[in-house]
Amino acid sequence: MTAGISAPGRARIPERTLRTDRWWMQPLLTTLGLATFVGYATIRAFSGVSYWVNDYHYLSPFFSPCVSTSCAPGSTHFGAWFGELPGWIPMGFLALPFLLGFRLTCYYYRKAYYRSIWQSPTACAVAEPHGKYSGETKFPLILQNVHRYFFYVAALVSVVNTIDAILAFHAPSGGFGFGLGNVILLGNVILLWAYTLSCHSCRHIAGGRLKHFSAHPVRYRAWTFVSKLNVRHQQLAWTTLGTLVLTDLYVMLVASGAISDLRFV
Repeated sequence: MTAGISAPGRARIPERTLRTDRWWMQPLLTTLGLATFVGYATIRAFSGVSYWVNDYHYLSPFFSPCVSTSCAPGSTHFGAWFGELPGWIPMGFLALPFLLGFRLTCYYYRKAYYRSIWQSPTACAVAEPHGKYSGETKFPLILQNVHRYFFYVAALVSVVNTIDAILAFHAPSGGFGFGLGNVILLGNVILLWAYTLSCHSCRHIAGGRLKHFSAHPVRYRAWTFVSKLNVRHQQLAWTTLGTLVLTDLYVMLVASGAISDLRFV
């Protein structure tokens, strides 16, 4: 053993740590939070029900873009590119794998699940149980380097979600309409953009490889803006998990008839 509890450089104590505080609380809450979202999102993505409100054109983000003939009438904002889907393929199959990849390779989420689930390390001054450490230099963790490419697709999906939110300003009789659902959809889109643009890859795209900011004032301003968002990347990562669930839940309740949408216009 070259690392972890049995590492040769570690003090010869039988305990994993001498910490007496509740150091395990944060990784436990992180694990529960991630597991709750993954469980909910998986169930909803494969449910295939109550994701479209035809009267107001509300479309759940877990089903966007919906591009098959299996989609509810009116929900195919970009056309039906595919025929009927088997039950084991979710309606949002075109975007979901890339969004999962974007979050899974995200710098913050990597830190979160490395520490809480992989226990590498679980907390400061707490020895990790692994016998060796190779970082992200070997398969499968070397695949984390594709994060920058997932960013491009995630930005495109944010454009799709923005179009969905705009088309949702619809009244049952036609024309413009505005309700509580619009506030929720629009708020979700704004926060998704904030999370996507706060990405470390986006910050590098904006100002990376520049030797003189003075020679690139536009990119410097973009880098400064993204840097301010980047400081809140962790908070945005968690907030957007909550807004995604809230948006889908609200659309599901309205679509199923459990509640009525509060209309303002």
